[in-house]
Amino acid sequence: MYRTHYAEEINLTALGQAVEIAGWVHRRRDHGGIIFLDVRDRTGLVQVVVEPGDETLFQRADALRAEYVVAVIGGVRRRPEGMENPELSSGAVEIVPSSLEILAESRPLPFSINDSNNVEEFIRLQYRYLDLRRPNLFRNFFLRDQVLSAIRRFFHQHRFLDVETPALARSTPEGARDFLVPSRTQPGNFYALPQSPQIFKQLLMVAGFDRYYQIAKVFRDEDLRADRQPEFTQVDVEMAFVSQDDVLQLMEQMLHEVFAETLGVQLDPFPRLSWQQAMEQYGSDKPDLRAGEPLCDLNAVAHGLSWPVVAEAETVVGVPIRQFSPSRKVLDGLVESAKALGSPGLIWLVQGTSEIRSNGKPLGEDGQRRLAEAAGLKAGDTLLVVAGPKWEMLQVAGQLRLNLARDLDRVGDGWRFLWVTDFPLFEWSVEEGRLVSAHHPFTMPRASDWNTLEDDPLSARSQAYDVVLNGVELASGSVRIHRPEWQERIFRVLGMTEEEIQAKFGFLVNAFQYGAPPHAGIAFGFDRLIMLMAGAKSLREVIAFPKTARGTDPLMQSPSLVETSQLTTLNLKLLSP
Repeated sequence: MYRTHYAEEINLTALGQAVEIAGWVHRRRDHGGIIFLDVRDRTGLVQVVVEPGDETLFQRADALRAEYVVAVIGGVRRRPEGMENPELSSGAVEIVPSSLEILAESRPLPFSINDSNNVEEFIRLQYRYLDLRRPNLFRNFFLRDQVLSAIRRFFHQHRFLDVETPALARSTPEGARDFLVPSRTQPGNFYALPQSPQIFKQLLMVAGFDRYYQIAKVFRDEDLRADRQPEFTQVDVEMAFVSQDDVLQLMEQMLHEVFAETLGVQLDPFPRLSWQQAMEQYGSDKPDLRAGEPLCDLNAVAHGLSWPVVAEAETVVGVPIRQFSPSRKVLDGLVESAKALGSPGLIWLVQGTSEIRSNGKPLGEDGQRRLAEAAGLKAGDTLLVVAGPKWEMLQVAGQLRLNLARDLDRVGDGWRFLWVTDFPLFEWSVEEGRLVSAHHPFTMPRASDWNTLEDDPLSARSQAYDVVLNGVELASGSVRIHRPEWQERIFRVLGMTEEEIQAKFGFLVNAFQYGAPPHAGIAFGFDRLIMLMAGAKSLREVIAFPKTARGTDPLMQSPSLVETSQLTTLNLKLLSP
């Protein structure tokens, strides 16, 4: 063994003991003929003091450089008074070595381990094994392990089974683009890497597994951003013989227990908003409750005014900003921001002590006063008003609310969870020119909306739900359809023929004919959860070997070309890009 203790275990309880440690030279300092070494392992740093006397030992210490790998045997003593380091768990003690062995040398580093935050991300990813040595980054992965352990304990305590589902599956027509895998033994046919274990976990419910969970690796060929990677991890859950409320209660309990165990945080109960309430109050289906008060519904006042721009608009919505009295230049900038977000314009009102400044002159003083009163403006407050098509203007107002909270540094602290429920069942895809499922086609409509499903599908609501944390969608789920005739009806509303249903989903519909229980489920974006819990700004800070924003891996230099012989074996030929 190279070690008897980790760095965090070298403290006052180890005084007088002979210990063995192993790790990397984090820092080397030569002070007046005494060499100080900070030796780092995954738990922290410990100071090693090499004093003159043993010439061989001193020469070895003198030869050390940053990131050399060493093993040290020595005794633990108290640091001299006034030389303690309270920021380290080992800061009250130091090791006086009797043996020091260099296990491996290191070339000069492409960047400093102590300060890689200012290093270009491509370089950090190219040398990811060095980047991961940073203590701040390592803490993210320690937290990730703790959270994963807590989640597994919770599910085992509640009688869930951990079941692995295939990584080679069938390409499905719904959702994001698939990553395709050509079949060598079935020329011209392809597997798809799973976007979700969705169908498999529903089949497990048919099989009677009752409660399933899986820490699943999933793949989606989507454009990337800070909170999206082509492959990621999700906590996948499915339960039989449950209602929507059962799922929400149990998953909320799981999050409460995980945060208490890993962060020592006691969460408040999660409020619940319907999708329509979330859009009308915050202009978003993943609202950040930390970003100030909700939007103002100004329809009742605006539709009684004489100015057609607001009186005849489908919706008029306001963004109140308390104690914010900006200059005309700032207000003009906000007008341009609203236009860039899709609004035809922006009306602003700034409440003074006795009068209102506004660019809405056609409103008249009475109209301006009535809008200000409807928003509850007081001296020093500002109101931004947009008017036009309902859903477009709600989204514009919601984004203005969020942008201003960030710009004014008014986004609060803490963990603000909520459930968003009753999403639309369908939406119209302009790109595809057809009706598509808002969640996925296996989602159960609300019972009251079955009667108008064919005549007015866009008004149908689903039994789908999201967990939102601080403005980030953390999980999505739904009650599933479990009757074959109901599932076929949804497919027909989506425009599928009987032949298409059988070709694409016949195996699922057929399985439902053998006694499928009522079931529901949810899937958490595990990487997003850790990103938020760790206070990281990107998923790349909580995934060990992530891809860049272009989907490349600088370390492994993938994706890469392959040998022509490999393509021939798969009956493939490349076309020119």
